Amino acid sequence: MQFKHLIDDSEDALFSPAERAQAASRSTWVSVGVNLVLTVTQISVGVLAKSQGLIADGVHSMSDLVSDFVVLLANRHSQKGADEKHPYGHQRFETAGSLILGALLLAVGVAMLWSAFLKIAEPHTVGTVHVIALWVAGGALIAKEMLFRYMLAVAKQVKSTMLVANAWHARSDAASSLVVGVGIAGNLAGYPILDPIAALIVGCMVTKMGWKFGWDALHDLMDRSVDDAEVKAIRETLEQTPGVSGVHDVRTRKMGDMIVVDAHIEVDADISVEAGHEIAVAAQQRVLQRHRVLNLMSHIDPWRRPDRDHSADVPAAVNVPAG
Repeated sequence: MQFKHLIDDSEDALFSPAERAQAASRSTWVSVGVNLVLTVTQISVGVLAKSQGLIADGVHSMSDLVSDFVVLLANRHSQKGADEKHPYGHQRFETAGSLILGALLLAVGVAMLWSAFLKIAEPHTVGTVHVIALWVAGGALIAKEMLFRYMLAVAKQVKSTMLVANAWHARSDAASSLVVGVGIAGNLAGYPILDPIAALIVGCMVTKMGWKFGWDALHDLMDRSVDDAEVKAIRETLEQTPGVSGVHDVRTRKMGDMIVVDAHIEVDADISVEAGHEIAVAAQQRVLQRHRVLNLMSHIDPWRRPDRDHSADVPAAVNVPAG
């Protein structure tokens, strides 16, 4: 699942790493508090009310709690500056955090599916749940939806795909609570099998979400490029730099929520090397200021005016000694 379309790419939406880290920490601690209360309440009431669906939802909330701490750990380490072994910084700790989050969700989802299948295979073991389970499921639905809206607003503000993933994890919890509520209501209406069926549906939702998060993070760790619209915007910024005659071979790769860019910049062949270098520096500064780019590596190519004969300006081949 791609979340880039949920992030504001306007220039005035850019935040410093410190601001992003602070916002991520604050919103995640709010999520920790909510998920801690929900985990204890859902599992304990689910056991007492004999609702497998509510227990499954409580386990889902527990996975949220664990993922919140993964996000906090990744957020803390990703803000470390560059060092000798990590010249581009530690931004990919966020991507690694998203990968761990996806793997966690995948494992929890498979466990839910297995437990639900066992119950459905032996329907005589499914009893009638207590009505309090329905009230808890309804309260969890409201709490998770409110948490999702809060976390998504923060994620979009600071432009963090890891926080967006964690917010949608909360939305998946809200959807699962809705399914569990329907299953419990069906159980109370005289259809006991609906409770484990609700647990089965929740397991499918969690498994699917975990796969998508993990797959997306894995591709980012394999240097996947950003989308075409963002590449086009970076190219246009380079082309609009005074002194730049053309741009080609623009390549990008993700570094956490930041981008590393390689580009060939064409400048007038008649200017000095120093002047060409200054143009490249100016282009780099413009890109860093206007886009979520961590570093731009530029290669300067000579651009020759078509109305001039430059054959006399081409130097003889330079012989490089072997060895």
